[in-house]
Amino acid sequence: MSSYIISGIQQMGVGVHDLHSAWEWYRKAFGMNVPIFEEEAEAKLMLPYTGGKPRSRHAVLAINMQSGGGFEIWQYKGRKPVSAEKEAMIGDLGIYTCKIKIKAIDAAVEHFTAMGAELIGVPAADPEGRSTLFIRDPFGNIFQMVEAQDWFMKGKGVTGGAYGAIIGVTDTDRSMEVYSGILGYDSVVYDKTGIFDDLAGLPGGKGTFRRVLLERSKPFKGAFSRLFGDSVIELVEARDRKQSRIFEDRYWGDPGFIHLCYDISGMDNLKSHCEKAGYSFTVDSKASHDIEGFDMGEAAGHFSYIEDPDGTLIEFVETLKIPLLKKIGWYLDLTKRHPEKNLPGWMLRLLNLQKVKD
Repeated sequence: MSSYIISGIQQMGVGVHDLHSAWEWYRKAFGMNVPIFEEEAEAKLMLPYTGGKPRSRHAVLAINMQSGGGFEIWQYKGRKPVSAEKEAMIGDLGIYTCKIKIKAIDAAVEHFTAMGAELIGVPAADPEGRSTLFIRDPFGNIFQMVEAQDWFMKGKGVTGGAYGAIIGVTDTDRSMEVYSGILGYDSVVYDKTGIFDDLAGLPGGKGTFRRVLLERSKPFKGAFSRLFGDSVIELVEARDRKQSRIFEDRYWGDPGFIHLCYDISGMDNLKSHCEKAGYSFTVDSKASHDIEGFDMGEAAGHFSYIEDPDGTLIEFVETLKIPLLKKIGWYLDLTKRHPEKNLPGWMLRLLNLQKVKD
């Protein structure tokens, strides 16, 4: 993996029916109040996942400056988003849950109760013995609260941002070719099979599962690694029922968790590594666009996608430009920096000046 650098989870993609109402809720619930870009445009390169046609969309990438990955909140324009016909069950194939880093479980219970979120059951111990809590947002998405210790900025907010995901798989060992071999989550925190109390309140959660929690033995490196922080991936394999695909007969961008995105450097080297591992890029903006990068309105970069063995989408973004102070037109050119070097803390904190206040 030395030929490319992963800086951490940049964002969790969340498809919604109404971007403005969803973003407002995510600002209040998860502190996703610093926009990196907001844009209405055509998604021209995602044809394998949008019915073979370019689709108009409205998207915003927002982050929580305390730590963690952001959300790319994504809404179709000119096409009615299609919700799943039936409720997904834990272990179904795809991104089932976004893990959110929190400071303390008791404070999270109080916060989300006040928010009017649906608490799924009560806090319970995961297989590692840590207290955890699942909630459902007003749009049907399930999030898991996980206590974390690494924080970038200290604020009053109860939560940070995206801390990882629970991903349903059919063959855990094969899926680790992607999550360990490509993404670098090479350390097994637990690998247990059975019936689990912390899953009991979830749809389908009283069944038998193999659960493997993965973390990285080596910390993330790169410009934004201090902001994104650590993360984990949990693979869940249902053992007593046939799993359904969460996005069966729907498009990428329809409501739900549409992708998990990593900030990277060295896209060409990553492409070569993925091809050798048997997971070639299914979308590649660098091959489809010019060398200067794909324009995302207020930011620019290259992006690509691979699929895990069950079709779950993993996105990679090589950021080339981001706005630091939009009002004066100050943009940071990342092509002139050493890819392994962290951005200074003061520079990252400038992003907080763009915070949306409700």
